[in-house]
Amino acid sequence: MHIQIQSPALVVETVNKKRGNESYLALVWRRLKRSWTGMIGLTLVCALLIIAVFAGFFAPVDPKLTDIGFAPPEIVRFYDKEGGFHLRPRTYPIAETQELDPVTFQPVVGPDYNNPRLLGFFVKGFEYKLFGIIPANRHFFGTLDGQPVHFLGTDKFGRDVLSRAIYGSRISLMIALIVVSIVTIVGTTVGLVSGYFGGRFDTWTQRFVELVLAFPQLPLYLALSSLIPVTAPTNVFLAFVIIVMSALGWAQMSREVRGKTLALARIEYVRAAMAVGATDRRIIFQHILPNVMSHVIVAITIAIPQVVLLESFLGFLGFAVKPPLISWGLMLQDTATYSVIGSYPWILTPVAFVLVTVFAFNALGDGLRDAVDPY
Repeated sequence: MHIQIQSPALVVETVNKKRGNESYLALVWRRLKRSWTGMIGLTLVCALLIIAVFAGFFAPVDPKLTDIGFAPPEIVRFYDKEGGFHLRPRTYPIAETQELDPVTFQPVVGPDYNNPRLLGFFVKGFEYKLFGIIPANRHFFGTLDGQPVHFLGTDKFGRDVLSRAIYGSRISLMIALIVVSIVTIVGTTVGLVSGYFGGRFDTWTQRFVELVLAFPQLPLYLALSSLIPVTAPTNVFLAFVIIVMSALGWAQMSREVRGKTLALARIEYVRAAMAVGATDRRIIFQHILPNVMSHVIVAITIAIPQVVLLESFLGFLGFAVKPPLISWGLMLQDTATYSVIGSYPWILTPVAFVLVTVFAFNALGDGLRDAVDPY
C-alpha cells in the first residue's frame, strides 16, 4: 500500500480545492486587504514600479537637457501677472535677471512673467523609446508647447531634478530587485540543503556562512568597488556592484532559512515522508520549501529597501553607478556640502524618493507578514 504524506500547506490547499473554497493565495490576499498599511505599501510599490518601467512617459523633461544651474522649482499657478484667474494651470520659467546677489555676486534668477507656459496632460515632448524599442514623444504631464518645465528645480548643471529622479528609479530599483533575487535564490537553497542534511556538511557550510557574515561589509564594498578602473564601461561597473552586493548579502538569508528548516525537518509529516521512502528532493521542495516561503516573502520585502539604502549611500560616496547612468545615490552627490543644501534645498528630492520606497516595501512586508502567518 502506497501512502503519500503532504505538508500542512499542501493539505489545506488540496482540501480547499475539493470543497470549492478559497485557495491559500486567496486567503492571503483577503487578509492583506484588511491591513491598511499593507495596502498602502502595495499601492506605492506598484506605482514605483510603473514609474520606473515607463520613466520616459512620466518624465516631463529630457534628463540630459541642461538649463540654468540650480534654478528653483517652478510654481504651478492659476493666476497671471495681472492677477486674473485662469482654469488652465501655468508656470513661469526661471530666468536670470540683471540683479546680482550681494553675497555670491551671481546673477539673481526669478520667474519670467512675460513668458507663461501652459500646462496639460498627455502632451508632446522629447522623444524616448518605450521598452527601449517603440519610439514615442507623449508624456503624462508637461507644457503644451513642449518647452521644459522644472517642477522640482534643476541641479548644478541645469538638469531637471524631477526627471532625473524618475529615471533614477530604474537603476536603483533594478539593482535592488536583481540583488534580492540572487540573494533569495542562493540563500534559500543553501539554507534548505544545509538545514535538511545536517551533519558535517551543515557544520562546514555554517562555518563558511559565518565567515561571510564576519566581513565588515562597508569597507569591503568600498575596497572591491575601487578595483574597477574609472575607464571601465558603465555596464561592467553596474554588473560588478550587483555581484558584490549579492555575494555579501546571501549569508543572512541562508541562516534564517536554515533555522526554519531545522524546525520543520523534525515535524511528523516530514518524518513520515522519510519513512515511506520519499526522495530528499521531494521532501525539500514539496514539504519544507512551501512552509518557509512565507518567511522568505517577508524577508524579500524587507531586503529590497535595505539594498536601496545601501545603493544610495554608496552612490553618495561615489562607489556605485557612474555617469551617464542615473541613480538616486548618484544624484545625492550634489548634497555633499551644507552650503549647497542651505542655498538649494530642492536637490534633496532624491531623499524623498528613497524614503517613499523604503516605507512602501516595509509597509507591504508588514502586511504580508500578518497575512501569510496570521497565528
